[in-house]
Amino acid sequence: MAVAIAEAQFHVLAVDDSLPDRKLIERLLKTSSFQVTTVDSGTKALEFLGLHGEDASISVHADHLDVEVNVNLIITDYCMPGMTGYDLLKKIKESSSLRDIPVVIMSSENIPSRINRCLEEGANEFFLKPVRLSDMSKLKPHIMKSRCKEHYHQEEEDDLLSNSDSNTSSNPTNNSSGTDTISNPTNNSSDTTDNSSGDSSSARKRKAEADKVEISPKTSRPRHS
Repeated sequence: MAVAIAEAQFHVLAVDDSLPDRKLIERLLKTSSFQVTTVDSGTKALEFLGLHGEDASISVHADHLDVEVNVNLIITDYCMPGMTGYDLLKKIKESSSLRDIPVVIMSSENIPSRINRCLEEGANEFFLKPVRLSDMSKLKPHIMKSRCKEHYHQEEEDDLLSNSDSNTSSNPTNNSSGTDTISNPTNNSSDTTDNSSGDSSSARKRKAEADKVEISPKTSRPRHS
């Protein structure tokens, strides 16, 4: 099912410690009809997303946002003091609330091992600086894919809730049918009683026959002169 979303609704969070680079990416994004928010560090990016600071045990694994922030894509520089772009990427992908947001990494250094590591961690793109206007066209497909995935997951949750409600309403009928099986143990117990009485009668007969066998040799033993 196609999802129609206006481009003006696309909100990009841009993260870069360099003011000139931050101004450049902001201008390119706005030229491409994106709504833009810029911050100068990974820590501030997490704060904006509601994951306060670098303490993963408190922020990232809490998996909740203090305020609802509608960010459709995050683009971040790789080399930043304190929290690098790679560290920010990892924290975002560790959060169940944010892991589906597309993340793009930027760097002025073309280092294949660095690029591969970011892509393996979940980055959607890796741009080499200076970022160009033509790079902006690569962002929209990732945003659309993410939005479609959100709608698909929402439909799945709605279906599960609907099925759960229907199963709950049908349970009382199913439980009432179980009364037919309650009488079975009584029948089984009577069968057991009959079998036990028959077994005890057979046992008495076998014992009596055994007593006769033991007695007969004594009575038939020949006399010796």
